[in-house]
Amino acid sequence: MTVMTPKTAMEPCQPTWLHVCDVNAIPRLGSRVLTHATGDIALFRTESDSVFALRDKCPHKGGALSQGIVHGEKVTCPLHAWNIDLTTGEACAPDVGCAQRFPVRIEAGEVYLAFDETARDDAAALTDAAGSAGAAGVADGIAA
Repeated sequence: MTVMTPKTAMEPCQPTWLHVCDVNAIPRLGSRVLTHATGDIALFRTESDSVFALRDKCPHKGGALSQGIVHGEKVTCPLHAWNIDLTTGEACAPDVGCAQRFPVRIEAGEVYLAFDETARDDAAALTDAAGSAGAAGVADGIAA
């Protein structure tokens, strides 16, 4: 039997914050797609300049959420008009389902995505849809 020390048991998994783009690279009321080994990630920018990141896959039929319409803090899937809450990734009632959400941080107009420790290697392989490296400057432990 392995016993974890209290220090190990209490330490939270520290995310890797990865610089992905300038906030102005995401169209207002639009999206930008990042290619990732585990599936595309869509960055959404609202009219008030809030930025959210979701797996670019509707929980209903897998449609590309990045091709949907952003309104308020929701995006409407272009395939069957499901509304997805950008803050949670949850489908809005009466629909049920959830798109994976990624924590986002904006500092000095730059957008960072958080990946947990286990995804550190995959995060380094992140690129935008145009093919340029999104991980040009991996920044661990960005100050809050």
